[in-house]
Amino acid sequence: MPPPAVSRRDEWAAIRVPRSVGLDAIAILGSRSGAVLADQEALYWFISPAAVSDWDVPGTRPVGVAAHLVIPPVRRTQGPGPHWRVCPGTDAWATDAAALRAALEDATRPRMVRR
Repeated sequence: MPPPAVSRRDEWAAIRVPRSVGLDAIAILGSRSGAVLADQEALYWFISPAAVSDWDVPGTRPVGVAAHLVIPPVRRTQGPGPHWRVCPGTDAWATDAAALRAALEDATRPRMVRR
């Protein structure tokens, strides 16, 4: 039986981030990251619904209200299929939107390589 979809969309918004950028953002955020859902192509962070109205980070996008995210059991930490890259805590899943924005900007900033 597939895991249930989260139905309380009034409590959170999700931001879809390409997998390669998202993995860097997890490393940058460290313990400041809330729960992160993963599939083959992307990572999804949960933020306050109020923060999504002015979300404009290039290469990322808010998940629309009409979209469904399948929420796997907490113990599912590997694919195939939806799984947790960062497991949800007991009280809050959300990541601070400003911290996520800063981490994504850092993750996509060009880096100098020494030769």
